[in-house]
Amino acid sequence: MRGGARGHADTAIVLPPSLASGVVLVKTGGLFDGPAGQLPQVGWAGFLDTHFLADSLAALLLATALGALIGYHPLAPRTIDSVQEAEMPKVYIMYAFIGAVIGVTVREFGMVIGVVVFGIGGLIRFRSDAGSTRDTGRLIAVTLSGLIAGLGLPHFAVITTLFAFVLIYWFDARPICRVKIDELPTGRLGECAGVYRGVLQAHRCRIISERKTFSKDRVEFVFRMPRADTREGLHAALCDVPADVRGELDWEVD
Repeated sequence: MRGGARGHADTAIVLPPSLASGVVLVKTGGLFDGPAGQLPQVGWAGFLDTHFLADSLAALLLATALGALIGYHPLAPRTIDSVQEAEMPKVYIMYAFIGAVIGVTVREFGMVIGVVVFGIGGLIRFRSDAGSTRDTGRLIAVTLSGLIAGLGLPHFAVITTLFAFVLIYWFDARPICRVKIDELPTGRLGECAGVYRGVLQAHRCRIISERKTFSKDRVEFVFRMPRADTREGLHAALCDVPADVRGELDWEVD
């Protein structure tokens, strides 16, 4: 060190030749380090970036496929006992899609955007009365589309919205329903259940679960309604069963 007034400014550390060859200089930064000033805005020119569009779409498709792989596990129907449980595969797919959207946005703008998105998601989940987990997922997807558009990625906002639109159309084309049939003739529950099951199958409904309660002379069906049918038409068909096996219908549609 030369000159006491210089302090540590001129201090040098000399390593032996045997150690100097193994030294690797690493530039470190904080987790939330990002560019100073405003975030870069791609704008409408992003629609010309075919590589980004294809890469983002592939990420969304992969996330959807992976979510469906878990949601529609072959053993899952064995534990379904309600409409909410039957709808859970759709929720898994929607949240996998949301995770992919967040991942692509973070990749473009950094971890700070990820914190913002998770903060918005937590606020929506716990401070908004969306009614169900499915509706919460759609609310988060809409919020993400608006956030991405505001960040200057209109092309990715359009992809996100169109992808969510297709998912919702696919989910709602065949809604999950539950029909509970009470006050069936005593001692004929199995026969009555078979008649109602036959009506559902004749209307191409896919029965997910069937539960009989002998102590209450009740049978419940959780099923997926076909695209070409309506609840009103199916209700009329169920009410048209023979009077000696007829019960009181109670519907639940998610």
